[in-house]
Parts: sequence; structure tokens; C-alpha cells
Amino acid sequence: MQMRRWLVSLLVVSALVAGGCSPQETSPSPSDSSSAATTPSASATPVSSPEPANLPRLEGKATVELTVKGGKPITIEVDGTNAPITAGNFVDLVQQGVYDGLVFHRVIREPQPFVVQGGDPQSKDPNFPLEQLGTGGFVDPATGQPRNIPLEIKPEGSASPVYGKTLDTAGIAAAPQLKHTRGAVAMARASIPDSASSQFYVALTDLKFLDRDYAVFGYVTQGMDVVDKIQQGDRIESAKVTKGIENLKQSGAAATPSPSPSPQ
Repeated sequence: MQMRRWLVSLLVVSALVAGGCSPQETSPSPSDSSSAATTPSASATPVSSPEPANLPRLEGKATVELTVKGGKPITIEVDGTNAPITAGNFVDLVQQGVYDGLVFHRVIREPQPFVVQGGDPQSKDPNFPLEQLGTGGFVDPATGQPRNIPLEIKPEGSASPVYGKTLDTAGIAAAPQLKHTRGAVAMARASIPDSASSQFYVALTDLKFLDRDYAVFGYVTQGMDVVDKIQQGDRIESAKVTKGIENLKQSGAAATPSPSPSPQ
């Protein structure tokens, strides 16, 4: 209980500081953890909501490798079966080279392991202050518009995910299919459910209290020892899709595989 109170206090402060700058994604917010411990009053029968259109989607699974500071690759299995929009967004951004050169700007290990978080495009600029990172998201160069994706959580026993709502807000008692176990990869967002864009985090330990409020879309399958050594300010040297790119669909059409561009 003391550890939980400490996490709540620390992360509420960090979320408020970052969230005051921009409506873009900030951090997993333990202000939602109180609801995670509450049993929904609605029926436990899983329900679904309409799937968003005009966003990349992953139909099946894919494998992504991240290289940080010249170390051995971190391998991530991305699960489009249970999180098609969230997984599709991530794989699409990897394929575009968006993550190449970006910084892990938020690392919390003490007094207990929590997360390492990165993916703010502002961090590609080496002169951008580290302490100001955490508010940026992906802007589509083709349209000049930000790309935000909806909160996407698939309850156990459901045929499809719930979009735009936490499981408690949707009144669903079922647990999520994809859980915050150690090595889980999930999307960071602001307090608005549909505010995730490019920032993601890796769970350094089991974080059950985030399960019902944040979208897990994959798991580190190799290289968790590398994740454990990531420090604030470390850069992603490269991110590439090594398997399953044929499962990425762009607005209903098959994606055209192409090499990821070099960091700018």
C-alpha cells in the first residue's frame, strides 16, 4: 500500500507537469488506478464498439526490433490480433522511420521498477531540452495534421476491442486480454482517452493497476535485459519491422513494404 501511494503521488505530479503543456500524450496516469481497483457495477458481459476507420491496422502479428545505444536488439512481438489499431499505428510509425533517433525521456526504477517511456518526436532534435519532452506526438507529413489513435482495450471473451473508453467507463467487469505484465509494451496518453499518438512505454514489472485504462499492444520477447539498462536520454538508434509487415493495412489496403528511412 505504501508503494502504491508513492507511485500515485509521483505520477500524478509528473502527469500534471507534462499535461499542462499540450493535450498530446504524457504518461500512464495512476490517477486512473483507483478505478482499476473498483469492480464495475455493469454486467460482466464483454461488449464492443465500432472500430475507427482511416487508420493503419495490423491484421495478425508482427515483430519489431529496436536497437538502443549499439546494444543487442530488443525484440517486440506486436499483437494486431487483439489490438489492431494500436499495433497498426506502431508498426506503421516504425516502418516510416519515426522512432529512429528518438529518446527514452522517462525512466522510473526507484524506489520500485515502473516504466521506460519514449517516442516523443520532439526528441529527435538533440538541442530540445530533455525535461520538456513528453508532450509531442506524430504529425503526418502527408497532411500536416497530428495523428491520434483511440484507446483500444479488448476484454477477455470479447470478439473485438472497446474503443474510446476505459473498461470501467464502458462498464465492463471482464479483464483485458492484453495485460501489463513485465515486458508489456503499451501506449502513453493524456487524460483524454483518444489522445495516444507515438509515445509508448515498456513495463519494468507487473503493473496490474494500469490494465483497465491503458492499451497494451505487444510484449518484449527478447532483450528485456537491455530494457532494464536503459537510462533517461538514451536514443533508439534504429527501429525496424523484421516480420509480419504484410499484415499491415493502410485504410483498408495492403501496405507496401519499403525500407525504413534513415534518421534525419
